[in-house]
Amino acid sequence: MRLSALLVARNEAARLEGCLASLAFADEIVVVLDRSTDASAQIAQAAGARVVEGEWALEGPRRNAGIAACSGDWVLEVDADETVPPELASLIRATIADSAHGFHRVAIDNYIGGRLVRHGWAGSFGTTAKPILFRRGAKHWRAQRVHPSLDWNGTEGAKIEAAAIRHDVDRDISDMLRRLDRYSSLRAADLLESGDIGTLPGNLRRFFSRFFKALVTRGGYREGGWGLLLAFCAGLFPLLSHLKARLEPERHR
Repeated sequence: MRLSALLVARNEAARLEGCLASLAFADEIVVVLDRSTDASAQIAQAAGARVVEGEWALEGPRRNAGIAACSGDWVLEVDADETVPPELASLIRATIADSAHGFHRVAIDNYIGGRLVRHGWAGSFGTTAKPILFRRGAKHWRAQRVHPSLDWNGTEGAKIEAAAIRHDVDRDISDMLRRLDRYSSLRAADLLESGDIGTLPGNLRRFFSRFFKALVTRGGYREGGWGLLLAFCAGLFPLLSHLKARLEPERHR
């Protein structure tokens, strides 16, 4: 089974080389660059990757364009802030050799700065496993700006969890809060486009339910202050998105 590694990025020259080096076990690497103005294209080409450049307003169509450019039987979809350790590479190869399923979730180790934060990821603010290994033709992203929904063709196989992708998700607390601001602005635009921004009482309830889920159900309390921060961001994301769409629609349409 041939494996394509797919990376979708924009101006990620600083992190691209390390990510691409960790994908050398794949039969091909496809890099989709969206409006990149830095040296990302040159770095990708030097690593032997096939580069697809363009301009996409929405995340879903951008990722679908990358999937369409892959020629392998299976696709591994990663981001520039992620790297695949050798032990995970071996597990991925073993999985696709005999899997009868359409896709598999892969475990994610999330780092804030140099600290591994295992617990407390919830909602749309982070996850400890993602369905990023799939047969070509099994995965389709919907047309949304942030965290698009997925349509699947095929069954889900066993999660790969004996090894995990390293995800350097945030550099520090300020970076985490900037991500919350960026994601909520994109989500506000999606809400306005859908014509349904929800209600303030409904999103207040979501704040508390998501905060509880991240801090208690997902074990964020084990991470101390970091877990509290994650719970706050997970709960605030839908509420802040609603408030931006409700109070500042002209800025987010």
